[in-house]
Amino acid sequence: MKNLILIVVSTLFSFALNAAVITAAQDPWAPFVQKDKANPGVSVEIITEAFKSQGHSVDFKIMPWTRALNEVKGGRVDVLVATWFTNERTSFLKYSDPYLENSLKFIMRKGEGFEYNGLDSLSGKTVGIIRNYGYGDEFLAANNFKKPEANDLVANAKKLMAKRIDLTLEDELVAKSTLSGAGMNLADFEFTNNALSVNPLHVTSGLANPNHAEYIDAFNKGLAEIKANGTFDKILAKYGIK
Repeated sequence: MKNLILIVVSTLFSFALNAAVITAAQDPWAPFVQKDKANPGVSVEIITEAFKSQGHSVDFKIMPWTRALNEVKGGRVDVLVATWFTNERTSFLKYSDPYLENSLKFIMRKGEGFEYNGLDSLSGKTVGIIRNYGYGDEFLAANNFKKPEANDLVANAKKLMAKRIDLTLEDELVAKSTLSGAGMNLADFEFTNNALSVNPLHVTSGLANPNHAEYIDAFNKGLAEIKANGTFDKILAKYGIK
């Protein structure tokens, strides 16, 4: 009996060691990341359920993008919820399997009539971008148009309406949710049909974090599990994403 008790206690203790509270961060990025606790965003719910299926819980905090990136890069926060791939970031982040996609489109003032047809079509334009976002190496290296930085999409949208920039860009779902949430009139804006890029979304963990490989492996396994059991599709349906 004593041996049985020891085995049970040992098993429970091992489980407790393996069950982690994983800290996560991201900037507000509706509908993927939202401040509403009942509806925290499709990305937040996906990572929460994926880690939960592997016995882990998630402690999620909203913070500005640059701060979130630096906290994960330095290993002070375990994971970023939604990250685009760039070659530069692979030097300090480990990427998960992709779980969703963003279509990054240009935003203009209503009636401007611009269509994106490659980087040459941006010649002479001023395109407002968000600091430390992953637009891709080719876009960032292009020198035939200006790329002034701002902290967020709302700041760029205000610059757009003030005619301080010609274009900005963001995922269309994110832009519509963010701009309407900020009290801006969506009828004042138009999106290009063509996207700069279609960007897979990943969970990432900083290489400085000693557990980064374990966290990403747990997410990948959990993602496969919630896709198989229907949880993933239920989360997408909740947020109206097909």
